[in-house]
Amino acid sequence: MDEKNLIMLAKAGDRDAFCALYSLYKDRLYRYAFYKLGNQQDAEDAVSDCVLSAFIQVGSLKKAEAFSAWIFRILYCTCSSIAKVQIERRKTENIDDLENNLCSDFTNSIEKTELQQALSVLKESEREIVLLSVIGGFKSREIGKIMDMTSGTVRSNLSRSLKKMKDFLESDDNEK
Repeated sequence: MDEKNLIMLAKAGDRDAFCALYSLYKDRLYRYAFYKLGNQQDAEDAVSDCVLSAFIQVGSLKKAEAFSAWIFRILYCTCSSIAKVQIERRKTENIDDLENNLCSDFTNSIEKTELQQALSVLKESEREIVLLSVIGGFKSREIGKIMDMTSGTVRSNLSRSLKKMKDFLESDDNEK
């Protein structure tokens, strides 16, 4: 069954159709959340919250063709909320706790990939645009709707961001 029919069935309350839609989107949703939030647990929580919210609200979706941008908008807002909590949590930790957490995170985490390092040189809004474009697969018009920007602004920010990442990766290669 094609995606549009699955969306229509999900809007009508078909749980199996919604589950099939989740199967189509789960990897892209997770990758976006992981690169946005920087850790597996928060990414899984964000996707879980997003999917639950989407399941509850899918009946209110006006256009089936807007599903992709709609669900990523929900994830974008969910990740933003979690990121705010992460920032507040960091602000309230004392120095000793912070040192312990950093040591623990370092020993328990997977080494950062080059992509994560390249993403880290971008401002938050630039990172969002790159992630929505590359991982989400959205066009500039769709990203503009998600982030409340014009498509021209999205395209110019994407171009500059990709150049920053390329410059970072090339300088990193030269140092090796």
